Amino acid sequence: MTGSDRRSAIVKQIRSSSVPVPGKQLAASYDVSRQVIVQDIALIRAAGYDIISTNRGYIINEAAAPARRTFMVRHTDEQLEEELNAIVDLGGTVCNVIVDHAVYGKLEAELNITSRRKVSEFIGGIKSGKSSPLKNITSDYHYHVVEADSEETLDMIEDMLRKKGFLVEYPDSRQPAQ
Repeated sequence: MTGSDRRSAIVKQIRSSSVPVPGKQLAASYDVSRQVIVQDIALIRAAGYDIISTNRGYIINEAAAPARRTFMVRHTDEQLEEELNAIVDLGGTVCNVIVDHAVYGKLEAELNITSRRKVSEFIGGIKSGKSSPLKNITSDYHYHVVEADSEETLDMIEDMLRKKGFLVEYPDSRQPAQ
């Protein structure tokens, strides 16, 4: 086994373990000295892996990519705050708003709303008269890309949007704007 192969195997072993993997165990697994493992870990870190050394062994710090889903919704201006608060209360991040205009095509604005405080700031900007919601140019129809920690959280958000009457159910042949 080459050093490169060994390092790939070490990453797989640490990644697949539910508990920290001791260096002594890694050394025995690959029939090398503990010092070789320390050098391998240094090279693995240099390759961009976030390997953490604990008193019980090595773990890999890999933040899971957030789950992401596009929802087609429709509501009034008065319901805007309710919609956004409901999404963030369930752990979602409202990444953007997208409208599909008949003449201008797809228009998108980044929102990155993660909390009730950010919802309040956004609604304050709308109420101040600085601008009106983008959804108003498409008879209130719009899309939100929402991120969350899991598909289960996105399912809860989808159910909530459906119960509140905000979710637009579109046929399978019509894909949401991306």
